[in-house]
Amino acid sequence: MRAGRPWGGAGWSGGGRRAKATVGWKGGGVMARRPVDGRRAGGGWRCDRGAGTIWVVAFMAVIWVGGVVAVGVGGVRAARHRGDAAADLAALAGAARMADGAAGACGKAREIASRAGARMARCRVRGETVEVEVTVGLRVPLGGGDVRVRSRARAGPVGRDGVTWPGATRCTECQ
Repeated sequence: MRAGRPWGGAGWSGGGRRAKATVGWKGGGVMARRPVDGRRAGGGWRCDRGAGTIWVVAFMAVIWVGGVVAVGVGGVRAARHRGDAAADLAALAGAARMADGAAGACGKAREIASRAGARMARCRVRGETVEVEVTVGLRVPLGGGDVRVRSRARAGPVGRDGVTWPGATRCTECQ
């Protein structure tokens, strides 16, 4: 038996390193090589235990936040499309009722917008053109509150040159 090694020297491949102290026996009569300074026999540190769990939880949190953001963005896009469709339908309905005057056109546009799930924010009649602006409400997940998406549309009769508003370019392929 060599001095300084209580278990002898046979079979220990410590590479010339000496353990400060060993901790008990490990099954089958083989001495466990666990130094008191906190290192494991494999060279790792005991404080590394559970680090993988932290990384997995952090990764799952990032995935979860990404999912919530994706759902929020998708909801805003869907609300915008719903608002665009409601504004288009309201403007067309208002233009179809131009014979009833501005009040009749805007009344019909308001009715159609509410049926489409939107709220009429503004209705204006300029000549024979009806311009509407509608808002669509959206609840953002996880305390984001309510968001209002605005959409605008314009409808009216097409003139002889294919345009409905002043300053627009003439359509040469339309006729």
